[in-house]
Amino acid sequence: MTTLTVTARGQITLRRELLQFLGIAPGQQLDVHKLGNGVLALQALGPRGLEAFVGCLPPPDKALSVEEMNAVIANGWAGQA
Repeated sequence: MTTLTVTARGQITLRRELLQFLGIAPGQQLDVHKLGNGVLALQALGPRGLEAFVGCLPPPDKALSVEEMNAVIANGWAGQA
């Protein structure tokens, strides 16, 4: 268990190992849920909307030329793999 100290301004700082455990990056937002009996649950909020999709696919092995992309599109429309 990790013990945290509350500052005079009512703030706490989460230690690096807690941030890594929760998968929290700098600037990311957290939801705090009151569970009762003085227990809080933290949940990291992920990106929303279009930001959730940016970077979700690995980069291609090779960039295709416009002609190669047109050929792939034409084959797709023709029902060819």
